[in-house]
Amino acid sequence: MKRTIEITVSPNGDINIEGVGFKGPECEHATRFLEEALGAVHQKVKKPEYHQRATTKRQEKART
Repeated sequence: MKRTIEITVSPNGDINIEGVGFKGPECEHATRFLEEALGAVHQKVKKPEYHQRATTKRQEKART
């Protein structure tokens, strides 16, 4: 899944920042600059993906 950051601004000015496609704390790292630029954070909700580990591909050669 492609990783994206979705920003929604409600009619009353509330801003919602959502990281999509991130696993673990990657989302917090990716959105931190927006949170700092926009000011105070009133609520953070961690989705189930937060508790998953980011997978990395590792390739090993077989010894003969």
